[in-house]
Amino acid sequence: MQAENFVLQDYLDRIGYTGAARADLATVQGMMRRQLFTVPFENLDVQAGKIVSLVPEEIVDKIVGRRRGGYCYEVNGLFAMALQALGVAYQFVAARPMFYPVKRPKTHMALVLTLDGVQWLCDLGFGSYGIRAPLRLDQLDSELRQDDDRFMLSKSGEIDYVLKAKVDGEWQNQYGFNLSPQEWIDFMPANYLNSTHPDAIFVQKLLVVVFSEEGRSILLDDSLRTVRGGVSQRRQVAPEQRQALLREVFGLDTAH
Repeated sequence: MQAENFVLQDYLDRIGYTGAARADLATVQGMMRRQLFTVPFENLDVQAGKIVSLVPEEIVDKIVGRRRGGYCYEVNGLFAMALQALGVAYQFVAARPMFYPVKRPKTHMALVLTLDGVQWLCDLGFGSYGIRAPLRLDQLDSELRQDDDRFMLSKSGEIDYVLKAKVDGEWQNQYGFNLSPQEWIDFMPANYLNSTHPDAIFVQKLLVVVFSEEGRSILLDDSLRTVRGGVSQRRQVAPEQRQALLREVFGLDTAH
């Protein structure tokens, strides 16, 4: 995953990462955390009637240059560029969202990277219940705490993995995937579906999510939910308040 305008230091400055940049787990964990805290998951372009661009250079310009966010292909694609610049081996995986009442296609994209012979699930673009740090693929059926969130990886059959999150005290399936290798171009149809199909949640609703040390903030249409220390609060947002909220809570200036 490469873009002519991607500069690793520019990316590190964008996310506020000041540690050593090496091809090791500590760097990957640190970059992932900083990106989650500074680059929102957002579908503002879809809500504006645009088809999200998967041109790598346009992703870099949008997130690094114009300090926007993006959804899974964009934020994970940008992270893949950073991994490649560091020399960390990775592959794209196609994942099937599993929290819908009916079976859905594999429209989500995540990353599986390899460090010292160990494979890790890495994902910066799953919204509300996304993981906060890489998960070892060989650590199955164990409750894993990441800040105040709980996750678990399990196997479904011979080849499929399932990511679970503990939601209101109950384990809920988030998505399933396997290690069938995917290329960037393989996500073009799913991106088009997510950008245009009337059944796609990104077409139906505005969704903006940003993580923090204490929790996360989630704007869903006109409802803002903040989670701090496991305690959730919700308030309504009037249309005239939205732009200021996007700027102050999520760091997004929609003029750019």
